[in-house]
Amino acid sequence: MDFKTEILTGIPNKLPSKKKRSNTRSHAPKRKDMLSLEEKKLAIRNALRYFPKEWHLELAKEFAKELEEFGRIYMYRFIPNYTMYARPISEYPAKSAQAAAIMLMIQNNLNPDVAQHPEELITYGGNGAVFQNWAQYLLTMQFLATMTDEQTLHIYSGHPMGLFPSSKNAPRVVVTNGMMIPNHSKPDDWEIYNALGVTQYGQMTAGSYMYIGPQGIVHGTTITVMNAFRKVLKEGESSKGKIFLTAGLGGMSGAQPKAGNIAECITICAEVNSSAAQKRFEQGWVDELLEDIDQLVERIKLAVKNQEVVSIAYIGNVVHVWERLYEENIFVHLGSDQTSLHNPWAGGYYPVDLGFEESNELMSSNPKLFKEKVQNSLRRHAEAINKHTAMGCYFFDYGNAFLLEASRAGADVMAENRIDFKYPSYVQDILGPMCFDYGFGPFRWVCTSGKPEDLRKTDQIALKVMREIKTGAPREIQQQMQDNIKWIEEAEKNKLVVGSQARILYADAEGRASIAEEFNWSVKSGEISAPIVLGRDHHDVSGTDSPYRETSNIYDGSKFTADMSIHNVIGDSFRGATWVSIHNGGGVGWGEVINGGFGMVLDGSETTSRKLKSMLFFDVNNGIARRSWARNKEAIFALKREMKRTPELKINLPNFVENSLINSLFGK
Repeated sequence: MDFKTEILTGIPNKLPSKKKRSNTRSHAPKRKDMLSLEEKKLAIRNALRYFPKEWHLELAKEFAKELEEFGRIYMYRFIPNYTMYARPISEYPAKSAQAAAIMLMIQNNLNPDVAQHPEELITYGGNGAVFQNWAQYLLTMQFLATMTDEQTLHIYSGHPMGLFPSSKNAPRVVVTNGMMIPNHSKPDDWEIYNALGVTQYGQMTAGSYMYIGPQGIVHGTTITVMNAFRKVLKEGESSKGKIFLTAGLGGMSGAQPKAGNIAECITICAEVNSSAAQKRFEQGWVDELLEDIDQLVERIKLAVKNQEVVSIAYIGNVVHVWERLYEENIFVHLGSDQTSLHNPWAGGYYPVDLGFEESNELMSSNPKLFKEKVQNSLRRHAEAINKHTAMGCYFFDYGNAFLLEASRAGADVMAENRIDFKYPSYVQDILGPMCFDYGFGPFRWVCTSGKPEDLRKTDQIALKVMREIKTGAPREIQQQMQDNIKWIEEAEKNKLVVGSQARILYADAEGRASIAEEFNWSVKSGEISAPIVLGRDHHDVSGTDSPYRETSNIYDGSKFTADMSIHNVIGDSFRGATWVSIHNGGGVGWGEVINGGFGMVLDGSETTSRKLKSMLFFDVNNGIARRSWARNKEAIFALKREMKRTPELKINLPNFVENSLINSLFGK
């Protein structure tokens, strides 16, 4: 059966032969056994509803075995026979070009070169799933191949509920992931309801089909590291030969060494999973790979002496690195962590002095003991960091819930008021006030032709637009503009593409709309040979309500509310988005965040030109308005500037009150 025929078939007419899991690909760890006997029966009943009754006897036994062995029912038998990657858009069977673009994005998210655990349909973060099982994938692709531009596909946590009549102006797909009743949004609830097959953790861009490989976070990490060095170095002092110590080389975290190279420092990144570290090394995302900590120490000393720019992956636990560098009196300028601590009990963080395979076994066989070991490790991890910061190291939480989970473990990470953390998150200190409040965030695009030359043309267009905007930009955003111009200038030589021909840069509403407009007309003129998909990371100005990350620099008490992200996805849906998504879980943990995203296909039409101006404008300024109302001075500046540029925009601005008046009310 050829590719197009297999897509159009959906669930096969004949029961396919049983398939074995690949021995060469990374697999998700076994999940905790959280289901009662009756719930296990329900999980199998739920899985079997995708298939005809005559298959049930054989599949029921198979699915029961998967549930027992892996803690989930993935339906490996139904993995497609074709190679999984983002094909040129013209190769997809489709009645709708918009639907074909979404099919391309889905397959990119599941490409083994991109995905962390491709056979479990997990793109990154240990649990960031595109679908719960392969039946959902097959049906979704079939729906997309047969739908028209007057239908909308509604997807409930990976399950394609079906096609509903809509209109050409409606989104083609609406996605929700993990939208639980609040009282059922604890981490163990994910374990239970995901095992039942009724919800999933979509991460931020996995379950919304907008992940573009590590490049998506390379740029944000580059900006973060560059500005972190600006905070600690003297004016004019170089970052060359200065150390950035961190952990994680999986999905998103795999971007850190490349970002460190672009920021021109020594990056040391520890990773306990040797296959993940090897993968990043083979992909060219890290320069050197070491397994011996003595060799690592000597290599670091040499790099510092020679003021090198180099990235070094260490296969081992980062706690050992922190401790050893302290013993060796090696000064660490910047420190962070990007292990998946939003998922601490199921493979997101591995305890010190316990091997990778041993940890994977323990987390399923004795989850209580595994949790104790993780928390012991977090306390030891924090203690080592505290010793370095006492020497002058600048440590920041990278929004992976490190400080949150360390505090829950009883580690010494709290400020004197016992409310705040002693270390800032990178959003509080850097991306919030310097980028998000001004409207700058991770705008991205994918060339659906799959041609590098089209990507090269988009780089040139974006660079031209950014340079033009910079000439008239106010002083307050000149640094952001210049950092992004440098990024685009050097993007191709840094070999950032993994999977689809994609690019990212931080831009505000003016920049996004101007770049998108130029792209749209380039598609119309034929300068760019096929449509372009626009999107962004959910980690942005407006899409995400996350009190420990994206909205951690909101100080009016509203950072625990989720109105902004809900308004964002609703507002984008009727202003022209091709698809929209809203998730529970994101990058900091199930129940800790609500985040929304969009995708938009630029097809060169006048209609798309109107839509992009309306949607991109709202998508950014919704967040600036909320940040302004929280009294963030950078956002107030940005909003006032936007209201001058766009008279139709009329937003409430806050009135400030003197601290002395408030304090006098309570005798202080």
